[in-house]
Amino acid sequence: MRSPRRAPRSDAQENRARIIETARAAFTAEPAVSLQAIAKAAGVGQGTMYRHFPHREALLLAVYEEELDALVARAARLLDEHGPLEALRLWFEQVAADGRSTRGAAQAVDAATRAGRHHPPVVAALDLLLRAGKEARQVRPDAEADEILLLGTCLWRADGGPVGPDRSRRLLTVIIDGLRAP
Repeated sequence: MRSPRRAPRSDAQENRARIIETARAAFTAEPAVSLQAIAKAAGVGQGTMYRHFPHREALLLAVYEEELDALVARAARLLDEHGPLEALRLWFEQVAADGRSTRGAAQAVDAATRAGRHHPPVVAALDLLLRAGKEARQVRPDAEADEILLLGTCLWRADGGPVGPDRSRRLLTVIIDGLRAP
């Protein structure tokens, strides 16, 4: 019989909260900041950092959890208000806009996608949009959420100065056109 899990000690909870707040400020100032620099700024050792966050993506997901939750919730709302392809377009437009402004949720999704890890709720939200499009025969049947998410990361990396938003819109048009059912 397994013993029940103990609640984290209060100092562990405080360390975790301090790491997240320090990381939020650090990622805003310098998105490529190292975990070691964050640990040092938070006043914790690297062992403490890695005990709470075994990899960079885990820390990014924790820092931007609220933004990711809002992104996930938005998928269902968009489907209630728009057709599947338009809902998909609007969802990706929001992710791209977030990526160009705060780098928040988009940075977390991008990092997790690059590392071959996906944030399951984000993939599920995208899958919801794709399934609705498939059921309406608007989206090609072979479109898979994890692959489309990987493809969509170009939208927030396309910001090359003043042409960034225009480039992102053109890329999104290519993605949506490529997802259309034959």
